[in-house]
Amino acid sequence: MNIIMQKNKKNFIFYHIIHLFVEHNYQTMTKFIICAFFIALNLKAQSNLPDVTLSNLEGKKISLTKDFSEQDKLYVLSFWATWCTPCINELDEINDVQNDWKKEVNFEVLAISIDDSRTQKRVKPLTSGKEWGFIILLDSNQDLKRALSIVNVPYTIVVKNNKIVHVQNGYVPGNEVELLEKLKLLK
Repeated sequence: MNIIMQKNKKNFIFYHIIHLFVEHNYQTMTKFIICAFFIALNLKAQSNLPDVTLSNLEGKKISLTKDFSEQDKLYVLSFWATWCTPCINELDEINDVQNDWKKEVNFEVLAISIDDSRTQKRVKPLTSGKEWGFIILLDSNQDLKRALSIVNVPYTIVVKNNKIVHVQNGYVPGNEVELLEKLKLLK
């Protein structure tokens, strides 16, 4: 087996699968195959933006894949909640710089609230007070959050042509600069 490894690096995974099968028991191999299957399935599932319908602040139903599908335009989907201070800080920073960014990159920000029915009533007053210059959508049943396997907010996704092209989990001051650089590369 070591000769194969030295000749061809592509056999690396194959070598480990055979090694698990020969050196270990059948149960280990079965677990490995099942895990690999679910990882591959999860990666495939997240490459396309799911066709989920959300609501805007006025209650109008919005389809992500139909209403935000301009060819080669970048869509920044920022998942947030009213109780999440880092989320609000991130959206404040993006709001402050988005007009400058739009001189360089064709993009639109969609702030998607994951607030549930208990906290959803706080979304409209908060966003009105902030005067954010982007579209606010409500994922009140968390259908989109679940479809994308999002665990924590803030969570930012960049979409181009209904394909997820970048994911950023969490926020620290300065992440918006990294986001701009990523948008420039993707344009």
